[in-house]
Amino acid sequence: MKDFSYITHSHPAFIENLYNDFLQNPESIDPEYRKFFEGFDFAISNAQNGKVSETVVSEPSVDSSQLNKEFAVYNLIQAYRKKGHLIAKTNPIRERKDRGAHLELKYFGLTEGDLQQSFAAGQFIGLGIATLQQILDRLQQIYSKHIGVEYQYITKPNRLEWLEKEIETTMQQPLSISSKRRVLDKLNQGVIFEKFLHTKYIGQKRFSLEGGETTIAALDAIINTAAENNVQEVVIGMAHRGRLNVLANTLGKTYEQIFSEFEGTAIPDQTMGSGDVKYHMGYSSDVTASNGNQIHLKLMPNPSHLEAVDPLVLGFSRAKADVIYGSEFDSVLPILIHGDASIAGQGIIYEILQMSGLKGYFTGGTIHFIINNQIGFTTDFDDARSADYSTSVAAMVQAPVLHVNGDDPEAVIRCVEIATRYRQEFNSDIFVDMVCYRRHGHNEGDDPKFTQPALYALIDKHANPRETYVQYLLKNGESEAQELAKEMEKKFWSDLQERLDEVKQNPLPYNYQQPELWWRSLRKATVEDFDQSPATAISEDQFGKLFNHLMQWPEGFKPLRKVEKLLQDKVKLFETEQKVDWATGELLAYASLLVDGKDVRMSGQDVKRGTFSHRHAVIYDETNNKEYNRLNNIQEQQGQFRIYNSLLSEYAVLGFEYGYALANPNALVLWEAQFGDFANGAQIIIDQFISSAETKWQRMNGLVMLLPHGYEGQGPEHSSARLERFLQLCAELNIVVTNITTAANLFHALRRQLTWPFRKPMVNFSPKANLRLTNTYSHISQFTEGGFKEVIDDTFVQNAEQVRKVLFCSGKVYYDLAERQQKENHTDVAIIRIEQLYPLPHKQLDALYQKYSNATWFWVQEEPLNMGAAAFLQMHLKGINYGIISRQPSAATATGYSKVHAQEQAEIVETAFSV
Repeated sequence: MKDFSYITHSHPAFIENLYNDFLQNPESIDPEYRKFFEGFDFAISNAQNGKVSETVVSEPSVDSSQLNKEFAVYNLIQAYRKKGHLIAKTNPIRERKDRGAHLELKYFGLTEGDLQQSFAAGQFIGLGIATLQQILDRLQQIYSKHIGVEYQYITKPNRLEWLEKEIETTMQQPLSISSKRRVLDKLNQGVIFEKFLHTKYIGQKRFSLEGGETTIAALDAIINTAAENNVQEVVIGMAHRGRLNVLANTLGKTYEQIFSEFEGTAIPDQTMGSGDVKYHMGYSSDVTASNGNQIHLKLMPNPSHLEAVDPLVLGFSRAKADVIYGSEFDSVLPILIHGDASIAGQGIIYEILQMSGLKGYFTGGTIHFIINNQIGFTTDFDDARSADYSTSVAAMVQAPVLHVNGDDPEAVIRCVEIATRYRQEFNSDIFVDMVCYRRHGHNEGDDPKFTQPALYALIDKHANPRETYVQYLLKNGESEAQELAKEMEKKFWSDLQERLDEVKQNPLPYNYQQPELWWRSLRKATVEDFDQSPATAISEDQFGKLFNHLMQWPEGFKPLRKVEKLLQDKVKLFETEQKVDWATGELLAYASLLVDGKDVRMSGQDVKRGTFSHRHAVIYDETNNKEYNRLNNIQEQQGQFRIYNSLLSEYAVLGFEYGYALANPNALVLWEAQFGDFANGAQIIIDQFISSAETKWQRMNGLVMLLPHGYEGQGPEHSSARLERFLQLCAELNIVVTNITTAANLFHALRRQLTWPFRKPMVNFSPKANLRLTNTYSHISQFTEGGFKEVIDDTFVQNAEQVRKVLFCSGKVYYDLAERQQKENHTDVAIIRIEQLYPLPHKQLDALYQKYSNATWFWVQEEPLNMGAAAFLQMHLKGINYGIISRQPSAATATGYSKVHAQEQAEIVETAFSV
């Protein structure tokens, strides 16, 4: 036989020299080798002396050939730990693809002739001195049966050792009889629920769990294990497949509710919204775990965009931990249920994993459970990914992966129990990849044999997981299993029929949590709510207290000199003119909410400083880089101001913040884009959640998006936040779109978010250069009186009857127009600012139209004609006759040439005053 021992680099002389080095100085050799030699000496000494040796052997106790063989066996053990998953029988339908594991004896310099030889290396697999055959049998039992484990890439020794013990010891213990009965009961529920729906509602889409019913038993085990390990709340995000089954058999949604949705007789809350298909809806319940503990379950609603719900689950979980559990992350467990095609193909998975260990987005770890169909819609996994596994991205954050055969429910239970304990022990992510199959096509009306005839020929003949488990129990001494299964099936079928016919099931009792009571105290918005904003002013005393706090820092703190001067200039501005700038107006809004007992959370790229160096919510000591948060410690009792510079992500971060705001209506939650058009990267969250969730799922949300916007010659990627796209999404009072021009109006807009008796997402198109424009500064009286101004009339013109032209606009272009107006003393031209474009302030605009009835009206915008608010206004502003002044229609948002930009901007202003 060809000698393959070179692969292990274990030439006898090499090993012997290494061993001598170890004896002289154990710290001088690689930790992996040191571990071997320490264990080897322990075992040899124990065998020779009949007792455990307290010290390292000082002289070699065996010859080099034996040492070399021992090292080869040790390498074999390590290889199974690292690569056993590549040969594990995790696929219930077809043979595993050969991925070159190279675990045969020949690759370690061993032969079949060594099988009966005893090796001290057996201690490394929990056997003590054992034959190679015994060692090999144990390795194969642990690492290449129905569970394949990827964990050896973890570099933290405590996690590695914990997993090794759980996998090689705890996982090998048999389930108790009561646990087996519970597994069978859950499989019955999962299988027969699908069978019943398939019989009663032929051809209706339900995205069944058939082939993956072990999911129900797995979730049951996660919840029960979680309840035993201090978890009080579980938040679940999942796509369509198996959702109805999970709703019924995990969250306890009544069969009446589910069946009535199939019958089309469900009467949802019609006070708002269009509703959504049944397999998108969310649900909450309180369930009693097997140990008697109550645990709160939440299934988040989600759209068809695969994995888009993931960051929402994480943000929601973080908010619950912060608000209810004192930021004790062990109390809230996020579970994300993925499909194999989506977890491999959707970039959001990479983003949420990168977030998992960051201070601003930490949730204490997530259990990722993959229902691995081995197929997407019609795409086989060979065409769906380049990686060996759909879960290969997990290694990036050293999250262990447990691959498991979905037809072995006991193995699945063992995996999810370990996963839950691991998450609680280390507050880190872990993956369970349950390899199963999809009995039907993408939905029940789809024929999968069009594209996968061979695979589905195998699936057609394959028993469901319940039948497979019954056969397993019968073969392994559970003689009553078949009778028990038949009895369960008969009873459960009968119960389903009774619940459909006579509605005998009652909903689970449910106790509302404090944030949910806050939500229930709110109401739906009406058109009248937007006629005029509520009062959001603060007293002069409070203004002074907050302003003074913002302009101070602790004794001994040395801010950067530029920042110190910046704050001194703000103080001087207020002392001389009683005015504050844009950034101070913003921070005053947050401070005023905090002292009212509300929380404020903000994240985005570089938000602590602000992309344009204006905010400086957090300042730094120039000598030691220590942070000082200017919004905390205003008074002893106040809300918390949480601000985080985000990772370079829009999609996941915006989703996280939306989820955070979804959990708590009494927190002002903001996301700021570095440039407004960066929101493009989060368009799925904007389209599927922010603009439509209230209509689809009756879920209000008060998230604020700050999107820098304005034409300043910085090119097409830094000019437009795509105002037109947001306005196109506006209907049914779904969102608030503002383009604010003064510090005070921003102050009131932010305070209004938590003053309204309802919640609406707000998208504000924020200035850039105008952050420092003195005309945007506001007098103290504008903070201590009134509220948000939807429209700002012209204060320069004195006589409305003399006005022959009205230029109405929104945002930054106002200041270009006003400069020309005042410079040339155009008292016959009035300039009106629309600060809120949606809901459009019709009554206020109509009143101004009457006021300036002698004038010709023009809408002026910086954006090209096919962008901006022009088309929106033409659709919605029917009572006012006006012309439009803008850039020419364009494919790109703006020119990249500064001189061209300046010329275009000048033409807009010139046209506005000459037409």
